[in-house]
Order: sequence, then C-alpha cells, then structure tokens
Amino acid sequence: MRFPSFRPLLAIGAALTALVMIAASVDAAPRMNFGSRGSKTFSPPPATQTAPTTAAPIQRSVTPPAQPGASTAARPATPATQPGGFFNRPGLLGGLAAGFLGAGLFGMLFGNGLFGGLGGLASMLGLILQLGLVAIVGYMLWSWWQRRNQPAAAYAGAPYLREVHADATPQNFGGMGGSAPASKAGSDQIGTTPADFDDFERLLGEIQLAYGAEDLNRLRACLTPEMLSYFSEELTNNAGRGVVNKVSDVKLLQGDLAESWREGAREYASVAIRYAINDQMVERASGRVISGGPQEATEVWTFVRVQRGAWLLSAIQQVS
Repeated sequence: MRFPSFRPLLAIGAALTALVMIAASVDAAPRMNFGSRGSKTFSPPPATQTAPTTAAPIQRSVTPPAQPGASTAARPATPATQPGGFFNRPGLLGGLAAGFLGAGLFGMLFGNGLFGGLGGLASMLGLILQLGLVAIVGYMLWSWWQRRNQPAAAYAGAPYLREVHADATPQNFGGMGGSAPASKAGSDQIGTTPADFDDFERLLGEIQLAYGAEDLNRLRACLTPEMLSYFSEELTNNAGRGVVNKVSDVKLLQGDLAESWREGAREYASVAIRYAINDQMVERASGRVISGGPQEATEVWTFVRVQRGAWLLSAIQQVS
C-alpha cells in the first residue's frame, strides 16, 4: 500500500513560512551600531531604567579595539544592499532559523527530506522532523510577534529621570514633570546638568529630522566627523536604491544617564533614550511608502564635547 505524499503541501507551507519571515525582516532590518565612545568604545554602557538590558556592541568605529576579542565588533555593519533605512527596527529570528528552514525546504522540494537516502522509514521520520521544524519556527515567529507588540515595561518610582550630580535638584529628562529622586545608573564624572539634558533632547530631534531631510549641513553641526561619514554613507546608499528615509514626529518618551567621564580635554556622556518616531521608507520617484510608520525605539546615544564646547553625537547603540 502506498501512502499519499504530503511533501508538496509541506513544501508550500515551508515556503509560506519563509515568505512571512522575509517580509518581517524587510520591515525590521537590523540597525547599525557605530561611532566612538573614547576608551569605552568596546565596553557596554551601564544599564538604566530606560535601557535595562545591555546595549549592542559597536560594529563600526575608527577607534581601534583595545582588548582581545573586540576586533570582531569593529567589522563593517550591514551591507549597502540591505533593504530598510537607518531608523529601521531590529528583527529577532535572523539568518539562523532561516537557514534551518531553507535546508528543510530544499530537501522537500527535491524529494529527499531530511533522511531521504535511508529508505522509507527514515523518509517518514524526516517528514515528521520537518513538520516539527516548521511548527517550532512558526511558534518562535508568533512569540516574537507577541513580544514585539507588547508595551514597554513600567518600572517602579519615576521612570522619566535625568541624571544630575548629587547637590543638584533632580529634573525629568524630557520636561515631563515630577520630583522623585533620580536613579543612579553609572558614574557621573563630569556632573551633568539640566542644560546638558536639554541639549541631548534637542539633538535627538534635530539629528533625526535632518537625516530625514537629507540635510548634511544640519547634520554636520550635530555630529562628529566620524558619525557624519556614516550618515552620509547611508544617505548615499538610499539614493542609489531610489528611496528616501522620511522621518517625522520625533518625541522623547523617556531618558536617563548611563555614564559620563573625562578623557583629557574631552567629556563624554552616554544617555539611554526611548522615543517615538514616524519612520518611513519612501520611493524617491513616486513618493509611495514602501515600509515603516509610527514606532518606538530604545537606544544609547553617546555625546562628546571638547573643553565645554557644544555637544556632538559620537555613537549610537541599539537596545533589544
């Protein structure tokens, strides 16, 4: 007796699952983590209430790695041909699950299964394993989608806190009111002030809007030369793909200091920020929206100034 073959149906199901994963990755392309944090470039900034998990390591930097193993973090980030723009959100499953799924899919399409060469029993076992693989990937995808759409966790106390030195009155990063004590994430060697945090919030909006307008002159006034080169490269890549990364409605939702320190005449401040943004990838010729929309992001931005001059953005790191 010959059992009916379910391989075509399995192949179709696996292909549909793969297409769903590809569509999610296009809408949620990885973001780059680049720039310099001086001697702390390859050291993670301390966690804060705004960013309670560790920030991603720097992937591109002009600062040479200062410790063994850090050289892998200095490799170039995502290639220029990758869809999405500078402000796209990170995906979860990535190439590993896609690779397993692809292997199973090819096996089904070519009629071999996972154990196709071992005879009928092994072939049946291969089909069962393939079904289990598709189910596992589907469950992981569903779980990731659920986590992605959950609201940000609330923390006890006052979550919208800016860091100030000990003899100053705590103020809220973003001007949202309240007077609860400021939380201490890391050391504040430079003694950040409310005026500093006003500058950080202003730069958040100015940089994102200037990027969306492709205005390099405005960006030059807000970025270090290294960061300007990365932003310029991304804008050039967008132009080559015939798209524009339109950015609007930038609003700081929460922020606090991770750490600040001095290195000679330079002062650094790493700030965890959570903000809302309308981030769209638009077709340059027609104005058609390809992907994106209103969303939120949590990142660590590092600012630097020389001899108490103007703050400039020197690094960006994503927070999962």
